[in-house]
Amino acid sequence: MLLEINNLFFSHTKDKPLFQNLNLRFEANKIIALAGESGCGKSTLLSLMYGLLDWESGDIIFDGIRLLGPKGNLVPGESEMKFVAQNFDLMPYATVAENVGKFISNINLTKKRETVMELLEVVGLQEFANVLPKYLSGGQQQRVAIARALSVLPKLLILDEPFSNLDFPRKIELRERLFKYVKEHQVSLIISTHELQDIMPWLDQIVILQDGRLIQNETPEETYRNPYNPYVAKLFGEVNIFNETEMADFQLPKFSYYPKEIKISENGLEAEVLESRFAGNYYWNKIRVKNKELVMFTDEKLNDSINISFV
Repeated sequence: MLLEINNLFFSHTKDKPLFQNLNLRFEANKIIALAGESGCGKSTLLSLMYGLLDWESGDIIFDGIRLLGPKGNLVPGESEMKFVAQNFDLMPYATVAENVGKFISNINLTKKRETVMELLEVVGLQEFANVLPKYLSGGQQQRVAIARALSVLPKLLILDEPFSNLDFPRKIELRERLFKYVKEHQVSLIISTHELQDIMPWLDQIVILQDGRLIQNETPEETYRNPYNPYVAKLFGEVNIFNETEMADFQLPKFSYYPKEIKISENGLEAEVLESRFAGNYYWNKIRVKNKELVMFTDEKLNDSINISFV
């Protein structure tokens, strides 16, 4: 087991506890998402793992060693981990290449240059090697920080919302290169996100927090198909939620249905089409069934009325 969190208690203030008896396990060589709404405790938990915050009680064990936190370390942080937070802490008067190579030995400069350029290729910044950070956008600075963190091949890389400052095309490029690189080099990755859909194909595990509580901890497929509650279901995007009365009225076996799980059916329930809008790969439709408004996706634009079923 790479990282264990046992009976962890932590509070920002004495009257506001966040984690109470939190228990988690993270296996090595996995890509793990830490998900939840803003304020659920994601960033705080990452800071605790890396040793930037002291906790009240409990243990955090990394690679078999009990971590001590800031009270036990002269320099906060753990040597076998790298943490890229929302502030990137780049050297302002060093080039992008010099920032990425900060932790790489100078014994073999040729090898160092090759490694730096390989990492800049991973994050898509080769052409910015000789540029100073101040001339980069926030998203570009973030990618420099990720490349620098990877330069020492840590046992665990921790990324806090790494795609938040990127436009969509760059996000697509970075996520595939990054996840491929960490898998090839056996670097374990814990990544906090509120955009699960963007990275789900590469994930091995999803850990979901709600107000400091562990809500669900399973594979991506299990989490998506069987969300523990509406809070979890909504983390995957648009979803139709049914209360117990509505479930009985519609004769549904579960409380949540994604828009693609509602299909046109000749013998289904009658539905009034309220809106039908082009959304790229599909049409986004607002329909009304039994006085309840639902969202469904279709390949074609819908007319005034249809019959639907739930799958």
